[in-house]
Amino acid sequence: MQYQAPVDDMMFLVKDVFSLTKRLGDIADFSDFDDELYAAILEEAGKFASGVLQPINRSGDEEGCQYKDGVVTTPKGFKEAYQAYVEGGWQSITADPNYGGQGLPKALHVLIEEMFYSANTSFCLYGSLTGGATQLLQAHADDATKQQYLPNLISGQWSGSMCLTEAHAGSDLGLLKTKAEPNDDGSYSLEGSKIFITGGEHDMAENIIHLVLARLPDAPAGPKGISLFLVPKFLVNDDGSLGERNGIECGSIEHKMGIKASSTCVMNMDNAKGWLIGPPHQGLRCMFTMMNLERLSIGIQGIGLGEMSFQQADTYARERLQGKASDGEAPAALIKHGDVQRMLNTMESFNKAGRALAVWLGSYLDVTFHSDDKEAVKTADIMSAWLTPIAKAYFTDAGYETCTIGQQVFGGHGYVREWGMEQHVRDCRIAQIYEGTNGIQALDLIGRKLIGSRGESLQVFLSEIKVDLETLPGSAHKEKVVELLKELEALSLHIMEQSQSDAEIPQLVACDYLHYVALVTYAYLWLKMEVAAGGSLDEKSSFFFKRVLPRSLGLKASIENEL
Repeated sequence: MQYQAPVDDMMFLVKDVFSLTKRLGDIADFSDFDDELYAAILEEAGKFASGVLQPINRSGDEEGCQYKDGVVTTPKGFKEAYQAYVEGGWQSITADPNYGGQGLPKALHVLIEEMFYSANTSFCLYGSLTGGATQLLQAHADDATKQQYLPNLISGQWSGSMCLTEAHAGSDLGLLKTKAEPNDDGSYSLEGSKIFITGGEHDMAENIIHLVLARLPDAPAGPKGISLFLVPKFLVNDDGSLGERNGIECGSIEHKMGIKASSTCVMNMDNAKGWLIGPPHQGLRCMFTMMNLERLSIGIQGIGLGEMSFQQADTYARERLQGKASDGEAPAALIKHGDVQRMLNTMESFNKAGRALAVWLGSYLDVTFHSDDKEAVKTADIMSAWLTPIAKAYFTDAGYETCTIGQQVFGGHGYVREWGMEQHVRDCRIAQIYEGTNGIQALDLIGRKLIGSRGESLQVFLSEIKVDLETLPGSAHKEKVVELLKELEALSLHIMEQSQSDAEIPQLVACDYLHYVALVTYAYLWLKMEVAAGGSLDEKSSFFFKRVLPRSLGLKASIENEL
């Protein structure tokens, strides 16, 4: 079936639930934007997703990327789609207008990304990495570097990659061995090898700008000795034209379970010329600007695939006649069976709440990057740091569950290739692994954000919700959210106390804690959507509170049993 972009659902969040024009109205960079513009952009993004990206999704999966002698060829139609993507301005949505960007809010961009991930996850990954590289350079590069690289990255004429992982290091970046030696001209020569590099080599853009973590000769051991370097595939001349090929090349590509049309490369550096970005030995701090945006993007991969799976499962359930319904109708459409309704409602519960959280988090990132209000920025920094690991991990855990449920709706047909449901499962599985495994996200939430801040981040999170709750009318669901917030605060304090005497506690309960916090957050967001919808979402909201939210009871008990 053809993907149907859920523009109405998205504009409901933009206009009615979060009132973005009002929420971001005090920020000068967004003062010229309104709901009419946001709706028009989402409509066009939906057309691009269904008309250009989806038609090459399955063929891209079947053909995959091809590697020969250092050259990676993307599947048929990808180059043409990428050119249309560039010409449509989709790469420049949130980028700085001073360098050719459109400067639109991240809270809008998360919805565009969802559409693209729904239609063609492999394709969307190329643009995601470029967007992250752009944001990193905007934040940490000097003016000359920005002038030289940003316009072509923002336009999409060049693409970007993030080179962190090494074969022996995995997620422990403190073990990386890639070396950078200074040259007389201010550049550096890099030697080493990176693995699992998304978009490290392909045939769609003129140049690829690699952002590489490496060690200087005087670097201290561990993560505090890592520096960040810009290493282009082709060197860039002073006039902006492309020069000779640099010493960074693709040694091979991975043969993967899913996202087969996304080139996942081994990148080898032999006297590769690079330039330092940010201060020496501060590379990891700089890289987190990109990494956190990529974590949100990968979380949205889970929502996008979950939405596509839901649409197909819902359509199939309405058309497929099978079995006898409780009212005696036989054969009945699958959707008349209570268990199929349960599956579809569960999928929708995750998708709608995840989308709402993505917009909410995006709005905090907009404040962080654009506001002049120091207090607002401080709060937004804490909120975005708190919500990012939740978004990355829970969106993808729930997304994978949603894709497998969608496959289940199809029964045996969901397991064979021709229906497309098994591709969603395969494509979604990686999202729980890359950009920091979901276990690492959980440890980040409980270790750095909860315990590391001595509970400050939790209190800001609770306060933001409590202040908003005061504006919402009373209801049983509101009372439940208030109760959950009290339980979350008490449970979190208990974890902090017990962790002082038992250092293993965070490791043992981290994943359950992240899922618990996510469900509490989803309850709050379902309440907001219920109120904003004025009754039209009551049935779906009730399903979440009755059938999905009770998972929090088991998570809470599991955590308490370890304390």
